Parts: sequence; C-alpha cells; structure tokens
Amino acid sequence: MKVDAAAPAVRPPKIDWIDKLRHLLQTIAFCLAIAAIQYAVQPERPYELPLVYSLAIGSLTWACIDFGRHLFPSSAATGWPAGVPGIALPACGMVLGYLGGTALADTWFGWSSWDGSGLAQLRVSVVITLLAGLAGTYFFYTRGHSATLRAQVSEVRAQATQARLKLLEAQLEPHMMFNTLANLRVLIATDPSRALAMLDHLIAYLRATLGGARSALHPLQDEFARLADYLEIMAVRMGPRLAFALDLPDALRAVPVPPLLLQPLVENAIRHGLEPQVAGGHIDLRASTRTGPGGSLLVLEVVDSGVGLGATPAHDTDRPGSHFGLAQVRERLATLYGAQGTLELIAGNTRGACARVTFPLNSSAP
Repeated sequence: MKVDAAAPAVRPPKIDWIDKLRHLLQTIAFCLAIAAIQYAVQPERPYELPLVYSLAIGSLTWACIDFGRHLFPSSAATGWPAGVPGIALPACGMVLGYLGGTALADTWFGWSSWDGSGLAQLRVSVVITLLAGLAGTYFFYTRGHSATLRAQVSEVRAQATQARLKLLEAQLEPHMMFNTLANLRVLIATDPSRALAMLDHLIAYLRATLGGARSALHPLQDEFARLADYLEIMAVRMGPRLAFALDLPDALRAVPVPPLLLQPLVENAIRHGLEPQVAGGHIDLRASTRTGPGGSLLVLEVVDSGVGLGATPAHDTDRPGSHFGLAQVRERLATLYGAQGTLELIAGNTRGACARVTFPLNSSAP
C-alpha cells in the first residue's frame, strides 16, 4: 500500500454509516472464509473455535482501522490518512484487534490463549491475523482510493460541462446580436420610426438577457419572455409578414431550462422558413409534457408555416439541422441531458416545419 505523504491533506472524512455497514458485512464474509479455511486445514477441531476467533479479531481490527482513519486528515489524492498515520493506523489496528478479539473469544470459551497449552495455536492465529489484516487493509484502501478518484473525475467532468455550456452561450449571444444589429442598420436608413421601435425592444431583450444569462438554468417563463421580445424585434423588421403566438401552461412556468435554448430554433424558423416566403408566415411556441420510458418529459416546440424542410428527413443533421444555432442546441442537450435530450426537425404535411426539443422534466442539470 502506497501512502503519498506529499499529497495535500484535507479534513477527516465524515462517517457514512451505510458505507460502514457495507464494510462490516464484507469483513464478516472475509472472516467466515478464513474460519472455513482453518476448519478445512484442522477438521479435528470444532468449527466454532476458528469461527468465533476469526469474527472477534477480524471485526475489532476492521473497526479500529476503518473508524480510526476518521481521526486524521485524509490525503486529497487517496482518501486515506496522509503521512505516518496512514502507515501506523493499520499496524496499530491489527495489534489492538488481535489482542482485543482474542480476549473476547477467550471470554466466550472460558479459557486463556496465553497459557502454555495455547501458545502453538496462538502463533498460528498471529500469522493469520497479520496476513488477513494486510489483505483487508489493502482491499479497503484500494476501494476508497477508487471512490476518491471517481469523485474527482465527476467533479472535473461537472466543471468541464459548466465551462462548455458557458462557451456555447457566449457563442450564441453574439450570433443573435450581429443579426439584430444588421437589421437595425437597414431600418435606420429606410424607416427610422420602426428602427426606434426595434431599438426599444432590443433594450428590453438585452436587459432580460444580461440579468439571467449568467445562470445555468432559469424558469421557462423567462425563456418565453425573452423569445417574445426577440419576436417583437423581428416583427418590427418584417411587419405583417411575421405573426406569432406563445403557449405556456401555468403549471410549466417555473420549470428550469437552460438559457437561450430555444433562441436558435426561432432564428432558424424565421431565416430558413418565413423569410424565403413573400407572404411570411406564423410561428407558434408551445410547451407541454408527455410520459417517456424514464418518467415525465418536457416538450418544447417551435412550429412555423414557412417553406418547410422539403426532402430533408426529420432527423437529418446534414441540411437545415446543421446550421450554427441548431448544432449548438444539439450539443447543449447532449452535454446537459445525454441521450435523454433530443432535438427533432419534423416536416409539415405540405409546408412548414416543427423543431421539437425534449428532455427530462425533473432533471437537475448542471
């Protein structure tokens, strides 16, 4: 067993009683195996002898080591006491466990293992205790080390996920801003009054966006409010060519969702669905739920009456789904929800399209 004395130490770990119970059951199983081996080697002796001594010595040794490690700071790298305590603890635990366990077993049988008749068996039990103690200590040490490494990997993965999502959001916000400012520049030259109305809506949108974009999640009602401001901006530019409606049930208003998740879908519907049509069209934003294999799912839909996907299959990612915004939505869903987060592009019967986002309703995404 390697103890890294140079690794930074942290405060003693808290006692996890469920984990301790699991360790105790594993120790008992180990003691039963040792007793069975002893009985197989010396069948002339009653099975009760190795059973009682093995359980008494093994349980006390485990208790001294496993509970004793909570008295010392642990290495951040291994979860085991750092430095000299990490080496001395198993040795002291085996000595105390052997002496105390032998005394308990002697009391159970009503004799002493330290008199002349029991010295030969005493030497055998010392060797067995030493070998079993080292094996058990190594077993629990490696399990604890693995658990510490898994916890560290999970923490790093969570931090990487947060950084990745912040990067994706940082890419989305300038993308939307460039489009809006380009539209605003055109209107300033052609229709100053409409440009002023667009600027007012842009200020309202930015105020809401900058207030909540730094959080990992925000209520669905805030997401819909942002989209309403954005659609108002687009309505100023497109005039009667753009109509929209938002359908958000009261029961879903407080559901947490990632910020700017639906923004690229609305942009895509306008740019690739409505703008190519002379008459424009209509956009509907809907929120609903349905039951999936793993529980309740939140379903968010952006439905447009535009030119449609044409021959593009519903899940094709090589054509409309490969646009900047949709690629980011897919990547964010995969990062946050794994395989449970999906984006579907569904063609209408004759025209139009539906972008459908689905992910777990009660997910605590980072």
